[in-house]
Amino acid sequence: MIGRLLLLCAALVSFAATAAAQRPFERLFYYVDSEASYRSLLAHIDQVTVVAPQVYTVDSLGIIWGGLDRRVLELAQRRGVRVMPLVANEGFHGPSLRRLLADSAARQRAVRTMVQLCGDHPYWGIQFDIENVNLQDRDLLTAWYTEAANALHRAGFAISIAVVHRAEDVPGPLGYHRFLYESWRDGYDLEALARTGDFVSVMSYSQHTRRTPPGPQAGLQWTRQVVDYFLRFMPPEKLSLGIPLWGEHWYTRYDATLPERARSWSETVSYAWGSGLAERNGARLRWDEEQGVTYGFYENGGTYEWLFLEDERSFRAKLALAREKNLRGFSAWVLGPEDDRIWDVLR
Repeated sequence: MIGRLLLLCAALVSFAATAAAQRPFERLFYYVDSEASYRSLLAHIDQVTVVAPQVYTVDSLGIIWGGLDRRVLELAQRRGVRVMPLVANEGFHGPSLRRLLADSAARQRAVRTMVQLCGDHPYWGIQFDIENVNLQDRDLLTAWYTEAANALHRAGFAISIAVVHRAEDVPGPLGYHRFLYESWRDGYDLEALARTGDFVSVMSYSQHTRRTPPGPQAGLQWTRQVVDYFLRFMPPEKLSLGIPLWGEHWYTRYDATLPERARSWSETVSYAWGSGLAERNGARLRWDEEQGVTYGFYENGGTYEWLFLEDERSFRAKLALAREKNLRGFSAWVLGPEDDRIWDVLR
């Protein structure tokens, strides 16, 4: 009896591994309305399976507006690339979102528009990009997403949601972590969202931002922790790994409107501009094997400025993680600032 059970377990493991190997590895790239994003898509469309343009906005009344560059839609149609535009809440403004979620008529208005947009255009479906969700509105977000999923599925369209990263159940040690937990992390019922929709894109980036000390966009060990946490609530075929394609430059910012007049700050940079900053300032870019990130620093008037750049090596490391975990694929933010060498990796 025990021998039969062991054979059955081995067979199930083998079947799961075979199914994962046969499943197409989805390459979702986000797109914004900029010439840099368009030129990147135009040059590399054959390496993309889903293009997800951030072009629609929903307000507190459930009114959705926006539009997609016709060149993008025509290009995707010609090359057989699926189009899944994002619907983002206006300005990621928390109070406005709370009003929307509490208003069933506004939610239904938004759902009707999503279905109509997919019917009027050759869209594969819609991705929710709903952020700054207060933890008290968790069930209301799930209800709205379920309403949208039911309506879009009935009409023959897909639905997904982009979810802010988290790596543990508890908020964390700092007040900063409490802030993230309250309005950016705990408002998502991961299990329910994964069950209801077609897949979840985890925003496994912005580990460090302008609000934090310098650090990687997505350190490899941290990214692994995020993936492992999300896999507690959904099967791997429903999880798409977020991969950042931009870098960050930390510097001292002067602002006369601030009480302290100056503070540490950061700005996003393309790989070309970030590596250019390093070169012009004589900084040596280093590769951190453990974190899977390229970084450097240099002196500017007696203070140090820091660069953390996403490049071909960091992309390759995250791609390997997604494949190791048998994930659905990846969701890369965003076309335009990437290191061009990532396309060689994908080929």
